[in-house]
Amino acid sequence: MIRPVAVIGAGPFGLSTAAHLRARGIPVRVFGDPMVSWRDHMPEGMLLKSTPVASSLDCPQPGHTLADYCDAVGIRRLVTDEDIIPVDTFIAYGEWFQRKLVPELERVRVVSVDRDAGGFALKLDSGESFTARAVVVATGLSGFAHLPAELAPAAADGPAPTAPVSHSSQHHDLGRFAGKELIVIGAGQSALETAALAAEAGARVRVVARGRGRVAFGAPPWKQPRFRPESPFGRAWSLWALSYYPHPYRFLPEATRHHLVRRVLGPLGAWWLRERFESGAQVRDVERVVAAEVRDGRPVLTVRTPTGATERLTADHVIAATGYRVDMAAMDFLGHELRTRLAVSRGAPRLGPGYVSSVPGLYFTGLPAAASYGPVMRFVCGTEFASPRLAKHLAAAHG
Repeated sequence: MIRPVAVIGAGPFGLSTAAHLRARGIPVRVFGDPMVSWRDHMPEGMLLKSTPVASSLDCPQPGHTLADYCDAVGIRRLVTDEDIIPVDTFIAYGEWFQRKLVPELERVRVVSVDRDAGGFALKLDSGESFTARAVVVATGLSGFAHLPAELAPAAADGPAPTAPVSHSSQHHDLGRFAGKELIVIGAGQSALETAALAAEAGARVRVVARGRGRVAFGAPPWKQPRFRPESPFGRAWSLWALSYYPHPYRFLPEATRHHLVRRVLGPLGAWWLRERFESGAQVRDVERVVAAEVRDGRPVLTVRTPTGATERLTADHVIAATGYRVDMAAMDFLGHELRTRLAVSRGAPRLGPGYVSSVPGLYFTGLPAAASYGPVMRFVCGTEFASPRLAKHLAAAHG
């Protein structure tokens, strides 16, 4: 019996990788709930910051782009940089892609992955155990929500929607904050759109932009510089290079790679969000958040202002829109021996050619690959680079 390849995760990177492996005739078992992070951990009413050209899942077969989905279901085509994608449309597109190209998806959870003589031993929450010749980890953002240390004292049991402090990924319905005082920490798209949606739902919103003291928005498509190369993220030489030539990225010094992941494509609101945000939210000018505590059930932030003064801000709830950080400890389905054998770089797996880790046969794609292949791995358009290369390497090594 030919041992299959196991793909763990059914978001954009997992589905795209599975489509490429299946096109090569490689037996694949794919596990997960399709588009679950997008469906359960993004706010209702969200619009994608990415343009249509940056929002298609890559696959070898033609006819499966976002525009093709629009044609198939009879809705207006989303193709230009001025077309804005509702999150519900993107989720439905991913589910359509899955039905078309990964029809044997198994909606069960992988409980554990360990090495064995035949490759990898996997256990499922259905009770089944089997052996795979290779494993692709494509679990997306799951388990990587980042809460800064200064907020931890106000979230003693961890961030939670009903606790004084939560993470932006924990809110699908922001209507629960109607009539409440809300502080949103962050300056990126997640923070600014969360603030706008909460304000539109009736909350009184203040945004604390740590370390910046201001928020910024991108230029609309018609104001992009003309004499710079196009990329899925805008016109700039750096964006073009990181979008289309991420392979050399892994040869940069470690400190440079991690700096670029944080700073390139950093905090910036979408051009179409500015008016909605400015009409509904206030921005509190601070240098940084110093500490957080809970008094009488309400969170209190201690902040340092640009003048060096210390102030306290109180609200009914604080949402930390503070992004995600890869931490191998969060991938608790990977056995202890596997995790100890993995070479890591500041918490992320160190990947070689074809997205293979230091454990032969164990691959990572999507966000965990950003430390090795650059910021484009944080976005759906990264599937265009990652999926065919991963599939090619895996086929050569384990085909």
